[in-house]
Amino acid sequence: MIKKLLMAIIMVCMTWSLAIAGAQNISSHEAKALLDRNKNIFLLDVRTPWESRQARLPGSVLIPINEFENRIHEVPKNKTILVYCASGSRSKTVADTLSKRGYKNVYNITDGIAGWYFNGFKVL
Repeated sequence: MIKKLLMAIIMVCMTWSLAIAGAQNISSHEAKALLDRNKNIFLLDVRTPWESRQARLPGSVLIPINEFENRIHEVPKNKTILVYCASGSRSKTVADTLSKRGYKNVYNITDGIAGWYFNGFKVL
């Protein structure tokens, strides 16, 4: 009986921690696979306009992190959201914010566009 109760408590705690953890972190390899199999993705670039002019992922929408709060309404709630920056830190902040505000299926590319590029994936 106690063993079952302890297992139930552990399961509730694990579920609760996943619910508050925010967005899921994925590598550029995983992001590429996700984009290849799911065409209903909103690809969000949170870098600066200057960075975006240097290189960007095909199909991405630029909303710089410093404009994000004022432009969050531009991010659709009915799509999977894939967020990237140069290296994964700014995008993690934005992805977690989206997740906390009720967006579902939010992913952060942990190695950013740098990892994407170094893996040989297409950039514009």
